[in-house]
Amino acid sequence: MSESADSGVLPAPESTSLEVMAHLKTGKCTTVELIRHYLKYLETIGRDLGAAVEILSDSALAAAQESDTRRASGKPLGCLEGVPFTAKMNIATREGTTDAASGMLRGFAASEDSTAVARLRAEGAILVGKSNCDEFAMGASNESSHHGVVHNPWDRDRVPGGSSGGAAALAGSFGWAFHLGSDTGGSIRQPAAFCGATGMKPTWGRVSRRGLVAFGSSLDQIGPLTRDARDAQLVLSVMEGRDPLDATSQSFNPSETSSMKRIGLVSEGLTEAIAPEIRQRTVEVVERLKKMGHEVVEVSLGTLSKANACYQVIATAEASSNLARFDGIHTGQRVQSEDLEELYSKSRRQGFGAEVRRRIMLGTFVLSSGYIDAYYGKAQQVRREIRQEMLSALDKVDSLMMPVSPFAPFRIGERVSDPLALYACDILTVTANLAGVPAVAIPCGFDSEGLPIGLQWMGKHGDDHRLLDLATSLQDQDDSWRGLPPGGSQ
Repeated sequence: MSESADSGVLPAPESTSLEVMAHLKTGKCTTVELIRHYLKYLETIGRDLGAAVEILSDSALAAAQESDTRRASGKPLGCLEGVPFTAKMNIATREGTTDAASGMLRGFAASEDSTAVARLRAEGAILVGKSNCDEFAMGASNESSHHGVVHNPWDRDRVPGGSSGGAAALAGSFGWAFHLGSDTGGSIRQPAAFCGATGMKPTWGRVSRRGLVAFGSSLDQIGPLTRDARDAQLVLSVMEGRDPLDATSQSFNPSETSSMKRIGLVSEGLTEAIAPEIRQRTVEVVERLKKMGHEVVEVSLGTLSKANACYQVIATAEASSNLARFDGIHTGQRVQSEDLEELYSKSRRQGFGAEVRRRIMLGTFVLSSGYIDAYYGKAQQVRREIRQEMLSALDKVDSLMMPVSPFAPFRIGERVSDPLALYACDILTVTANLAGVPAVAIPCGFDSEGLPIGLQWMGKHGDDHRLLDLATSLQDQDDSWRGLPPGGSQ
């Protein structure tokens, strides 16, 4: 424990959001003291990592003072009262900007919060900043951001994963807060695995996408990055549910309360293509699950080999459609020109980065006349096969388990010039997005270089909380996830 300038005793740096709330409830420190210290962390470590883009000090401290006033007067408190959180730069907030880490949206200020953010604030959570991400959430390394590269807190020379790399770097280097990311093909789970955090991709439609800058609309989902699964479960319970302003959102009936006793180990996640230390750690966790009373059986997902190619076609096609509005006239930065065609081309070339332009071009190609049936139509057919195979497998087991990434966090610059190598980062995560099922990733140890290893579990539609219960039971058995990187908590 340490003390703030106001003499209140602050929580330990590795504390979870739930533990922070208990700390506040017992009066060991005030919300203002807590938020002031966390803002200091964002200004130092958060900035140094490249993870914190905007720090909303004035509004956060004002909200903290209001929270202290409510607490002192005995008024009802929210279920996230006083807990700080950040939102990814592609999630709308009424303070700060929402530029999706792109020059095309430089300076864009949303007029209101996204539904997810609004629901969290209504329960007393305090928005303290906006986190860095790959431009328009397109990337697996957080190297394509208009705001610069994000560094992995466990090794500053390595990537934190993407596209929610800023949120993951913050979650993996300090406790107290939770962080909102978005997951289109693994963009919450992969950076969570790279940074030693817990990441949850909810069932598609469980959390409203209103206020999320769209990448691939049939794939995108807002979700939490947290210290542990209990925090993720609480945050999800606040955000989830039908939103009358989002026709794709839905409410799910409470799933079974029984534990996930029968777990399917996906054999394709243990091939020679997976790093040996990740395979070994997976086997060790399987043995731990068996000792906890779970039955683990091997399951094959033959369509996994098709999933990444299928995802790239569908995701780029949807990106091409969604980003067509950013043309320098209707939306986005404009380059002045008297020629209309030149205005379009120059505005888009200067506004979009190289990776976004590449994906727009790929998406435009697969949707073009003469190619749409061969590529986009075929990809949708394969997507149906993937979904059916996964749902069939989940009829036989309660959840499916495999690594998050086939390799450890790689060095900054190592893959950025090789798109195919970069896209390979998503090979084990995209299946959950294509099928629309929930998936949770948790830290499960370290490799010989001290880099985090993450494993993931996927479940049936609506089984989000059962998955988080399973993750919680695992974390209760081994608290190594509490460890923070050297120097990361200062």
